[in-house]
Amino acid sequence: MSMINASNKNLDDLRGVVQLLWGVDVQEDTFRRWTQGFSFSADEPTALVQFEGGPCGVIAPIQAHILKNIISTRNETDDWKQADTEDQNNLLTDAFSEILTKAYNGTQYYVVHTLDKEVVDKPLELNHMLFHSSLRLTVLNDIQEVKAFLKENINIFRDTFGVLLFLYSVMCSRGLEVIQNEICGTEEPLIDYSHGYGSQVLINLLITGNAVPYLFNEKRDVGGLTLYGIPKQSDIGFLTLLEHLRYCEVGSYLKKPSSSVWVLASETHLTVLFSFEKRLTKSETPADIARRIFGQFDPEGNNFINADSLGDLLNKLDLVSDKEYVNIMRDKLDSEKLGIILLSSFMEEFFPENERLNHPDVFRVFHYNGQPQSNPDSKVVYHQGTAVLLECDLPCTIENNSLSTCLQTKWPSIDVQWNSVVTPSLN
Repeated sequence: MSMINASNKNLDDLRGVVQLLWGVDVQEDTFRRWTQGFSFSADEPTALVQFEGGPCGVIAPIQAHILKNIISTRNETDDWKQADTEDQNNLLTDAFSEILTKAYNGTQYYVVHTLDKEVVDKPLELNHMLFHSSLRLTVLNDIQEVKAFLKENINIFRDTFGVLLFLYSVMCSRGLEVIQNEICGTEEPLIDYSHGYGSQVLINLLITGNAVPYLFNEKRDVGGLTLYGIPKQSDIGFLTLLEHLRYCEVGSYLKKPSSSVWVLASETHLTVLFSFEKRLTKSETPADIARRIFGQFDPEGNNFINADSLGDLLNKLDLVSDKEYVNIMRDKLDSEKLGIILLSSFMEEFFPENERLNHPDVFRVFHYNGQPQSNPDSKVVYHQGTAVLLECDLPCTIENNSLSTCLQTKWPSIDVQWNSVVTPSLN
């Protein structure tokens, strides 16, 4: 395995990453809550445990990648939950490698962080200043070398500071300059100063490899300012309760990932929903593409466009767009002469397909929450349920069930009957 020496730029990037994550002053209590390794549950050998509030921004995305790989290589009828220490190490190594591959910007070397052995052996004496001065940076040529290095050093990541070491590796492999361009000048630290929560930028980086602040598809120009969202379909999905509260918009690239695994967000915590039902995943349909391109003409997400934009929209969708036809359709879709065309009217006219075609109405789901205190008997295990998509398109009303409310941002009519007496918690 060939390695190259760290340059001054690598070290400068590290210093910039530390400030980007923590701000000017690192809060010792917040730092302490992030000092944990990747530990698996004694009650669920493939499920990671989160010991303190905060690092779910890293742990949940890695758990999602672990589950994606389990789903792609094992059947639900197999004993898919079982894993010995070697299996766990392989699951972590594969998840780490995938995330680093997505984050790698293609213009520099991969960067992986470890610690001095003396520091690893004395974790109780470590404050954040000593931790940062004890970091050891290894620069690698390609992902094969990265994977070999991770496999050889996996125990370091399973030890006290594994979460931070991996997070720093991802950010430095992405590159400080790339991240700064993606975050659109955001000045707030990526780890909340008071509560220690990871920001959306950090979560998006771990899920998609892109350190962008927004959840909608691609990018939008708002008043001359370019806002960066998710650039392409993700292999891991993301749904958030904040969309139900209308604080954000999640695009189809995250709602409809290429695997049946979704990171779920409450206001303060991340969990994971997954299923072995392969019909839940599919490539973009023509209707999906139409909605996405419609959104390019509707940057504020109002679900309507200026009627004068119809011709350009049809042209971009490779539909008939000659002037006479456009005028006829504009009159039809804007019959009240309001100067706007609604998304619903446009879709009904040009893409009237039933999107639930070939979509299962009943399927089994599993939910993961890595915090012991959020699980019955403080045991981190997967909770199984049966999801039913009701014929009615109106959202089900389920009081005090934030998990169902979050899922309804993707499946408005979903109802899940959980096998356990207690409904799994988003928090």
